[in-house]
Amino acid sequence: MGLSLSPFFSMGLLLLSLCLTPHLASANTELRALMELKSTLDPTNKLLRSWNPTGDPCTGSFEGVACNEHRKVANISLQGKGLSGTLSPAIAELKCLSGLYLHYNSLSGEIPRELTNLAELSDLYLNVNNLSGTIPPQIGNMAALQVMDLCCNQLTGNIPSAIGSLKKLSVVALQHNKLTGEIPSSLSNSLTLTRLDLGFNSLSGGIPMGVAQITQLELLDVRNNSLSGIVPSALQRMNESFQFENNRGLCGNGIPGLRKCSAFDNVNINQIGGQSGPLINDTLSRQTPEEKPVIVEPKSQSKSKSKSSLKLPQVAIVAGVIIITISLISLCFVIVFRYRRRKQRIGNASESPDSRRSSSDQTKKEFQRGSSISPLVSLEYPNGFHLPEENQNLNSFMFNLEEIESATLCFSEANLLGKGSFSSVYRGVLRDGSVVAIRVINMTSCKSEDSEFAKGMSLLTSLQHDNLVRLRGFCCSRGRGECYLVYDFAPRGKLSKYLEAEEGSGLVLDWSTRVSIIDGIAKGLGYLHRTEGSRPGIIHRSISVEKILLDRQFNPLIADSGLPKLLADDIIFLTLKTSAAMGYLAPEYITTGSFTEKSDVYAFGAIVLQILCGRSMLPTSMRVAAASCQYEDFIDKSIQGKFSEHEAGKLARIALRCTHELPEERPDMEAVIEELNRVHELASS
Repeated sequence: MGLSLSPFFSMGLLLLSLCLTPHLASANTELRALMELKSTLDPTNKLLRSWNPTGDPCTGSFEGVACNEHRKVANISLQGKGLSGTLSPAIAELKCLSGLYLHYNSLSGEIPRELTNLAELSDLYLNVNNLSGTIPPQIGNMAALQVMDLCCNQLTGNIPSAIGSLKKLSVVALQHNKLTGEIPSSLSNSLTLTRLDLGFNSLSGGIPMGVAQITQLELLDVRNNSLSGIVPSALQRMNESFQFENNRGLCGNGIPGLRKCSAFDNVNINQIGGQSGPLINDTLSRQTPEEKPVIVEPKSQSKSKSKSSLKLPQVAIVAGVIIITISLISLCFVIVFRYRRRKQRIGNASESPDSRRSSSDQTKKEFQRGSSISPLVSLEYPNGFHLPEENQNLNSFMFNLEEIESATLCFSEANLLGKGSFSSVYRGVLRDGSVVAIRVINMTSCKSEDSEFAKGMSLLTSLQHDNLVRLRGFCCSRGRGECYLVYDFAPRGKLSKYLEAEEGSGLVLDWSTRVSIIDGIAKGLGYLHRTEGSRPGIIHRSISVEKILLDRQFNPLIADSGLPKLLADDIIFLTLKTSAAMGYLAPEYITTGSFTEKSDVYAFGAIVLQILCGRSMLPTSMRVAAASCQYEDFIDKSIQGKFSEHEAGKLARIALRCTHELPEERPDMEAVIEELNRVHELASS
């Protein structure tokens, strides 16, 4: 009997193929769209080589591409990658895209109209590029849009009125472009708007009354435009968050720094301000009866002729007086206006709109210098870290993701200080000009529960000592899958680079500096081990010369104190390999599998020997020479014999006691600090 497929089996295959076809077709469509994007974003194929036409974008192999649970492309994060191409209309094929982050590149060309077909896009970051053309008028189709950051480009034309139909809009950043026209009054429909940044354009007209009445609005920046008219009184509540400088025609009452409105403004508002009726009514309602302009109502034609003919001379006289009065007021206004304008010009580099407006390249240079005029929106990306109720005290330590990106120039390779198995460290400059070191940790390396992570952060932020690296704050982004710890920057770098330094390199530490460094490390460890108030004692677990940083005065700063409280156990286990290889791991760990204060003391003893010997690796012969006080064999020869033999002998004995094989034979850090103090007292006497 020949083999044949049963009818049921054949039907099953058919149904299976029908079910799989839509998914495969969709996947192929997205893959084709990504490859088209690659060809325009990176025409030289130097930066997006991981985007492969035979690959799968949802496996993590496509740099900057993340998918949702349905294996659809949800985020494209390529900020600061040096892209110099254009944005392809093929972006519209990624129907589930919710975040597009292409800022800090050199993209050119227009914003494709097809982009507005992305109905699920909530975050659009195209700022700090070289984009030109107009903002697509179809922007109103993007119902899910929450953040639209297009600042620092070369965009022209009007702000589309359709922007007011976006009901979820929170941030609009359009500053540093070449936009013209008026601020759309339709923006008053965006009741969720918190930031509206329109500065450094060529906008005209007035500030719509409805925009001023958005209760959630936290910042309104219209600096360096050509706006005019009466500023709505509702903006008084914003204080310094309303920024209006260099708009010659604006006036208002009760707003510090803004020119007060005069009778000339009230009578001629339609000529110099171009304001709409509601704005004028708002101003008139706050005037005294004497200030209000006379409004002549039409009379019936039956009686007007006889009465007006009788009083014609009186009317002519009154009209003449009014004309003369208005002329005098206008003259005074012009004089006052020119005087104030002259003062404004003194405070600014130039007076013409073109010269006031920086180019995109100049703006980027300002950011790189850590300029205070940075236009980046202070907004955490979606899917950020939400603090548990009991840890709300950490709010004051939280940075937002754009502050981190701005500080590091989007994690530029030029700012990379070091890279390890689970984290990287970047140099950064905050907006206040302070220099920091930012550790980037993949969140899969951290505690999985937010509550446990928050407890760890509370501990880290509580650590305050002169010999610990200070944690300035932190930022977490679920969308990026990363956590960022912001520390004070140690300008001298790691202690390890000063070991085995050659003469003439400028890195050789003299004897007194070495002794001071040993003292500082001991004090820092002693602080960690002590119970301080409600804070329990902390075991460092991985202290080494790599974790000792030096400030400008060569004071030692212990890094990564308390960091294991944030990290997953398997990540902590990986760090043991380095500790064991460098001779820092206490012998008892092999049998106990746990860290104690005495294991930190062991690592401290190894560091002391390294500082004395000037070696990163300690052969057995060095320990023997230190035990027998054979100074010529274990003291760093680069200091050319300029050291105290008494101090050297005492420090060597302390180090050997700390590295005793039996933990009970090692002193605690308080005893070590006391002994060091006695050594220095005897040396100075």
